[in-house]
Amino acid sequence: MRILVTGGAGFIGSHLAEKLLGAGHEVAILDDFNDFYDPQIKRANLSGFIKDVRVYQVDLRESASVRAVFHREKFDAIAHLAARAGVRPSIEQPRLYYDTNVIGTLNLLDAARMTGVERFIFASSSSVYGASRVVPFSEDQPLTQTLSPYGATKIAGEFICSTYAHLYQMRVVALRYFTVYGPRQRPDLAIHKFTRRIYAGLPIDQFGDGTTRRDYTYIDDVIQGTIAAFEYQGPLFDIFNLGESETIQLSDLIAAIEKALGRKARINRLPEQPGDMPLTCADISKAKRLLGYKPITKFHEGLPKFIDWFLQTQKKAPAR
Repeated sequence: MRILVTGGAGFIGSHLAEKLLGAGHEVAILDDFNDFYDPQIKRANLSGFIKDVRVYQVDLRESASVRAVFHREKFDAIAHLAARAGVRPSIEQPRLYYDTNVIGTLNLLDAARMTGVERFIFASSSSVYGASRVVPFSEDQPLTQTLSPYGATKIAGEFICSTYAHLYQMRVVALRYFTVYGPRQRPDLAIHKFTRRIYAGLPIDQFGDGTTRRDYTYIDDVIQGTIAAFEYQGPLFDIFNLGESETIQLSDLIAAIEKALGRKARINRLPEQPGDMPLTCADISKAKRLLGYKPITKFHEGLPKFIDWFLQTQKKAPAR
């Protein structure tokens, strides 16, 4: 297949593009290389396979630029992973998140519709579940409230996708990712940020009393589930959780990073942050049954792999 990966220079997107290339697909990448974090990190993510892909530096908010990519080449499928990410920044810049994540998704769907794209994979998020009291979170539970503009944009994206699937018979699969980690993880995410600061002897910010819990999902498992979605032949629109179905408490996460690095954390304890979910936990029975999703990397195995990657990046960093 000829596949467009939006956000393909990012953490999950670069892993997906690399895996698709290895499976023999033609891959193009659309990414705006914005400054949410250092764009050079994104370029480094592509360094191992940049000669094998076509890269379009395009902002999804610019509908004409998006359409121009689709007029230049015909895609069989799209993996839409591009988004403004992060709960706390979305509270500070809700309009930016709406314009990128909702209008940008609409622009992409419209270009896909006009050029006959057959399959659309949409990267959603566990944030759509808000403070749900039903645990683990399942795809069929009603969602009445999100806790952040980011979560709201993701559920809006799901609804737009379902509408296009209904109106234009486009096969769309929405994948709700649960706190993905591993090599190339974004530097703003907790595991990477904590590791970097503990390694450097700097204090880390712990919001709340350390009892919040997350369903941390290793990158290889998420990629396996995402690639399986390209073969799904169920309803024209469907939703799947991609998680590990195992929750880790924040205080235990910090302790695990301390142990892996052999260094003690200096913790700056702060009040809970608005928008943060107290718990995420995925019911992955549907994905197992219908996608053949098989997460195999437990947290105690995945974290050392991330730490090894992080330490390698420190060895390669230029001397100051």
